Amino acid sequence: MNNMIARGVAPLLAALLLTACATPDFKQPAIETPTAFRESQTAVVEGVDGARWKPAQPAEQQPRGEWWLAFQDPALTALVQEATANNANLSVAASRVKQARAIAGIANADRMPQVGLGIGAQRARPSALEAGQPQGTPIQPQTSYSASLSASYEVDLFGRVAAGVSAAKGDAATSEANYRSVLLALQADVAQTYFRLRALDAELDTVAQTVNLRNESVKLTQRRFDLGDIGEFDLSRARTELATARAEAIGLQRQRATTEHALAVLLGKPAANYIAGPSPLLDATLLPAIPAGLPSSLLERRPDINAAQRAMEASNARIGVARGAMFPALTISAAGGGIGGAFSDVFRWSSRSWVLGLLTSLPIIDGGRNRANVERSEAVLEESVGVYRQSVLTAFAEVEDNLAGLRILGGQAEQIDAAQVSARRSADLAQKLYDAGRSSYIELLDAQRNLATVERAAVQLRGNRAVTTVALIRSLGGGWDAGRIDNASVAMK
Repeated sequence: MNNMIARGVAPLLAALLLTACATPDFKQPAIETPTAFRESQTAVVEGVDGARWKPAQPAEQQPRGEWWLAFQDPALTALVQEATANNANLSVAASRVKQARAIAGIANADRMPQVGLGIGAQRARPSALEAGQPQGTPIQPQTSYSASLSASYEVDLFGRVAAGVSAAKGDAATSEANYRSVLLALQADVAQTYFRLRALDAELDTVAQTVNLRNESVKLTQRRFDLGDIGEFDLSRARTELATARAEAIGLQRQRATTEHALAVLLGKPAANYIAGPSPLLDATLLPAIPAGLPSSLLERRPDINAAQRAMEASNARIGVARGAMFPALTISAAGGGIGGAFSDVFRWSSRSWVLGLLTSLPIIDGGRNRANVERSEAVLEESVGVYRQSVLTAFAEVEDNLAGLRILGGQAEQIDAAQVSARRSADLAQKLYDAGRSSYIELLDAQRNLATVERAAVQLRGNRAVTTVALIRSLGGGWDAGRIDNASVAMK
């Protein structure tokens, strides 16, 4: 009879084991990856405005990931280091990495036997009825001591525990990638804000020169008016142009103050306690040309894409956790110890006690809870796949945008340079003609106004090229390394 039962149950158990592949094999989503960035095939035009562009190969000799060293700007390097040490958002991201690693450690502990030691003492006085004595019989209190060693272990028959560990490790890897993404964003924001601040300083210098020119023009016009050479109209126009230039300078000072405050926040400092000295962005500022590389390498270098990849893997593992809950769980337990009326009696051989246990549990009726949990886990995986695909498409578009931006800005630089040459010549000729009485003051103002506009546009373009260069580096994933974050870097936060 027993043999018949065994023969009937064995095939059922075998079929159960074969079908209980809890965690599905992870399948990498198919992504259409171009063979090359379209915009990278058009060389960036070297500007003739004095800005020097060079390939970024020397940065390969720098410590991995420190892309800002390619700008060869000690002030920028100091700011990036200060922000990395003090920024609050980065500290929050580092704390999340620690949490995720700790959760992974908790999940991994489920794979190991759980051993515990218990030592206790109690004093009790049972009732006469509990002691088997007639009602009213006096019972003396008793003291007992106990010591026991217990152990339990869940046999991971269907991979539920292993899937939970994989999911927790995937979450930890996601947090690490998110940390790198926050770090890259912080470094890029610091560099871009720094270059915007320097561009504003250069623009302020340009407007200051215009103010000085307008002030000298007012003085000269006032003298000529006093001598009766010109009418009041020219004097009023000169004063108007001076006031307008001063108003523009005040407006730029407001922009600079706002940018300076934003940089202070990135550095983890109160805005009231931070002062950035003027440092105009000059024509000779070194702007490295960043190699775009292959689109396929972008999938490995971008930390946000890496985070989406790890999130997919964690979601896939959680399907295994949900499926594993539908299959039997086997737990082995054991305990041994002693109980005695005195603590010394606990360890006597005659006081020993032990127990061995084997428990198998299987959900029979759960109202569809486990099936719904599996469906939810599968839907989460579908969501994470969509997030991954969108991250990849966004990354490709950002690289193309910034490559196009640098190419177009390079072409603009050529035209701005030519415009500056002609505008300076026009302003010089207009001044000479006006001094000789051969042209009106309005013609002189137009020429000077055009020159000031072109010079400000050149300064703004210079700042845009620096900011776009940083944006390209950020869109490419930062430096030239996608290595894991180490414990030391997180511990510093």
